[in-house]
Amino acid sequence: MNFLATVTSKRQLTIPVGISKKIGLSEGDKVLVREEKGQLIISPAYKLVNQIAGSVTIPEKLKGINPDQAITKAKEKYFKNKNDFR
Repeated sequence: MNFLATVTSKRQLTIPVGISKKIGLSEGDKVLVREEKGQLIISPAYKLVNQIAGSVTIPEKLKGINPDQAITKAKEKYFKNKNDFR
């Protein structure tokens, strides 16, 4: 089934509620977006996580940490090191 959606001036797109419910998206969920033969393919990020689960070893220092917190820590460390070279 097709749904009509509008791209805003900020290139944002609201996913129609019918599709959102069908694929199990909730507010704040992350999605993966890719282009394939001129079409946008949007899928919930958790599906990729489920597909690769177990194939990546989590460093001991990151176990039990919220993924957003782990990303924030990694960025802080990365940019701290970048400033050391100025």
